[in-house]
Amino acid sequence: MIFETTVEKLITIIENADRVTARNASLPALSTILMIVSGSSLKVRATNLSLGVEFEIPVKKEKDGVIALDGKTLYSFLSTLPKNEKIKIAHNESTLTLTTDHNRTTIKTHPYEDFPTLPSVSGTQIQIPQKEFIRGIKNTYFASAVSDIKPEIASVFMCAEKNTLFFVATDSFRLAEKKETIKKAVEFSPILIPYKNIIEIARILENKTEEITLSINENQIAITIPGIYITSRLTSGSFPDYKQIIPKEFLTEVVVLKQDLLTTLKTANIFSDKFNQITFSITPSKKKFECVSKNSDVGEYSGVIDATLSGDDVSIALNQRYLIECLSFIPQDSITIGLNGGSKAVVIRGVGDSSFTYLLMPMNR
Repeated sequence: MIFETTVEKLITIIENADRVTARNASLPALSTILMIVSGSSLKVRATNLSLGVEFEIPVKKEKDGVIALDGKTLYSFLSTLPKNEKIKIAHNESTLTLTTDHNRTTIKTHPYEDFPTLPSVSGTQIQIPQKEFIRGIKNTYFASAVSDIKPEIASVFMCAEKNTLFFVATDSFRLAEKKETIKKAVEFSPILIPYKNIIEIARILENKTEEITLSINENQIAITIPGIYITSRLTSGSFPDYKQIIPKEFLTEVVVLKQDLLTTLKTANIFSDKFNQITFSITPSKKKFECVSKNSDVGEYSGVIDATLSGDDVSIALNQRYLIECLSFIPQDSITIGLNGGSKAVVIRGVGDSSFTYLLMPMNR
């Protein structure tokens, strides 16, 4: 293997591939990245058996070849070089030599014969815009369960109804739903993409602009754009019937400026307890919206927020961190908070926008 390219072309795909490798894997090949030079291109692959990636870039080739090596070492070296610098890479026996105008280094390579192939996914195939796909993922995955005890909620649920894509995630304490309207109607069976995989998928595709092709079967999904191929296993199981738990009407409603609420919540956090608990006291009869937090070791805070209130008086305890997390995904300046008493879920949306819905369960006081 001998080829030339620039640091800029190489460094990003090496970084993204290395993030996918399995750490402390029982199969040593899974902790390496695979580099294949053939024709006029370089392919870089990595997999942890749950998520797999392949990147392809054009290079100036002198000799074909295949190697496996530690991606972290290669990325660490590349990150010290100017991005516009040309680099020549050559493989000889068990060593990869990297040469620039001012640097020369060697990296040990590993046997590549045990490196697993990436699955070729055949099944339902659809095309969707990159922007809507990434926005749907990023607006919801933060609400997924992190633990794999319940795999169906340690995932992002995705389905479609004609021209609308639905992305949903929940950890049973909160739920985020994002609806994305697309020009062309699509149809596929609902899927669950594992939380750990969806984070990397979003990271890899975030700055791309090309339309995305999804190939979906019962157990796998493949995501393709020019130069990038990603495969992920799908979570088996059923996602909760979440639409049944989102209230359609509310006994109490609050309309408040997002920045005013955010400022108050950040101040309240200084005095909240280890559970991040704050209490909203909403009194439409007195036109008062108050936020209270208490910590026996620190002190107590009470802040009144300007808001438009309607309906019944209510007091409810909520997780301050969970509240703040959702606000960054609401582009509107004002939000609505819908409540049905102090023991039922709160629903938060941007004013005049039903594309993002956030449901938050109250805390036991």
